[in-house]
Amino acid sequence: MSKNEHRSTARVLSILLELSRSDNGLTLAELSTKLDAPKSSLFSIVHTMANMKFIDYNSSSQKYSIGLNCFLTGSSYLQAHSALDYIQNEMKVIVNKCSEICQFGIFEEGNVLYLLKVDSPEPVRLYSDIGKRLPAYCTSLGKALLSNSSKEILKLLYPEPFTSFTPNTVKDVDSLYLQLQKVKRTSIAIEKGEIHPDISCLATPLIKDNKIIAAISVSIPSFRFSDKKQNEISQILLESKFKLEKILAHTDFISAF
Repeated sequence: MSKNEHRSTARVLSILLELSRSDNGLTLAELSTKLDAPKSSLFSIVHTMANMKFIDYNSSSQKYSIGLNCFLTGSSYLQAHSALDYIQNEMKVIVNKCSEICQFGIFEEGNVLYLLKVDSPEPVRLYSDIGKRLPAYCTSLGKALLSNSSKEILKLLYPEPFTSFTPNTVKDVDSLYLQLQKVKRTSIAIEKGEIHPDISCLATPLIKDNKIIAAISVSIPSFRFSDKKQNEISQILLESKFKLEKILAHTDFISAF
């Protein structure tokens, strides 16, 4: 066990892992042997896990097995990844329509966490990538995710002055808040060279139960960014927003992250 691990928590997870590997379940003695732990120290843990339905106990065989709440937790994970597959397929549709890069992300502690990316036939170099985090205030995904935020919330999230990545990076809460008011009206966030001087982006928030839970964006080299291109991609994003929100209404995928 690592010195950074919490012993009781590690033991609960180890029990679940051992039971998941067993087709017929395990007795307390078998768990004790596999985990190299005294039965006395495991008894109260498995008793609590059984009471909470994370494991089942068969009094006839005296064996423990995976329980209902483990199944429900796993089902939530599968739902999440099924939803992500659907989202990625829709992102491919977007890329096929506009031939630009499409990205998907969620909000995490003031940042955008990038979860999905579909490259265009003419890929360009971006600061963002899957698993990367960037400040939400200077990305189109971030502005979409922040678009329902009050000025008070923004002040708590971002001390001024904001860190600048380019001369175009938004400078303060007041300026950001004005941009977000437009996003609320149009459902389209626009970022022009704020994180990379040669890249502009458009994004739209994805809403479930009146809350913004994610956003989807298209990144465009600035030399190709025109009013016509902006209008075309905005329409594509709004059409995908409608489809994605319908599927997200039936999944709890955010809980998996």
